[in-house]
Amino acid sequence: MQVQPSGARSWVLRFSVAGKRREMGLGGFPDVTLADARRRAREEREKADKGADPIAERKAAASVLRAEQAKAFTFKASALAYIEAHESSWRNAKHGEQWRNTLASTYPTLGALQVRDVGLPHVMAVLEPIWKTKTETASRLRGRIESVLDWATARGYREGSNPARWKGHLDQLLAAPGKIAKTGHHAAVPVGEIGAFMKCLRAREGTGARALEFVILTAARSGEVRGATWAEMDLDAATWTVPGERMKAGKEHRVPLSQAALDLLRALPRIAGSDLVFPAPRGRVLSDMTLVAVMRRMEVDAVPHGFRSTFRDWCSERTNYPREVAEMALAHTITDKVEAAYRRGDLFEKRRRLMTEWAAFVAKPEIKGEVVPLNAQRA
Repeated sequence: MQVQPSGARSWVLRFSVAGKRREMGLGGFPDVTLADARRRAREEREKADKGADPIAERKAAASVLRAEQAKAFTFKASALAYIEAHESSWRNAKHGEQWRNTLASTYPTLGALQVRDVGLPHVMAVLEPIWKTKTETASRLRGRIESVLDWATARGYREGSNPARWKGHLDQLLAAPGKIAKTGHHAAVPVGEIGAFMKCLRAREGTGARALEFVILTAARSGEVRGATWAEMDLDAATWTVPGERMKAGKEHRVPLSQAALDLLRALPRIAGSDLVFPAPRGRVLSDMTLVAVMRRMEVDAVPHGFRSTFRDWCSERTNYPREVAEMALAHTITDKVEAAYRRGDLFEKRRRLMTEWAAFVAKPEIKGEVVPLNAQRA
């Protein structure tokens, strides 16, 4: 027994390994009794007699334990760490929130599991209940689980294949998303009814109505309009320049402003302390539901994003403009790599003429397929 200056006592085993004298602690007294100390001493001496070093073995075992503890990362911790590692590369904070909210739905099943233990049964338990009813959401969730598990593997927190991978794995267990539910189109106002709708819309007051009118006149996305600032508007040049960080494709987009769009902008009040063109009452960005609410109050079975479809149908059915002019007006990404490589300009002047004609078209309600003046009255 060894007695410390403090009075604490502990059991110590003295032995030799390869002619070298060693001392090994067997535990403190009275937690370790004399009988336990003798048993442990006998076991360790037997190891030493066989040429092993009990102290080295103990250190090696402790090292393995520390390494295993370091790898003990839960799926939730891995998901949060993945988001933190990649969030700075995403275009906006909303994308990060989408990742957090999507993955949070897995936590009741996966959250507390060690990420190294997540297997196919766990992944299927998350995906199967929603795969046929919420296919798009489930497919996106699968991809994000796969990314988190790949991250954990790269960090050394798990080994083996990824149970959330699709090709050659889950594609054998789950129906292909495209065969379950086709992507639905956004409900849109028909081309022949856009003029009548626009007349009713212009009769309504409120920032939401004006924002929706601007959405129609520019064929822009709702989020691009709601986040528009006066700094982006050049009224003298009749141009709205949307910065890349606010565009879906991540590239700056110039929008030619028709006279109708300019008149709308010049009639808007400027709100002190806010640079937003269409601010909410407290100076913040309008909610997307504000524009939806305008359409609901007008009892129209369509959504704001659907006006881009209306515009595209008008381009195809009522004009002779080339397809690429319409696609550029909608700020669609060129999927053909060869075409994209040779495309240098943005067809701005052609798009200016297109948007001028579009503004004129939406200003004239149609009756029985014929364009009539706004002051036309039906008997």
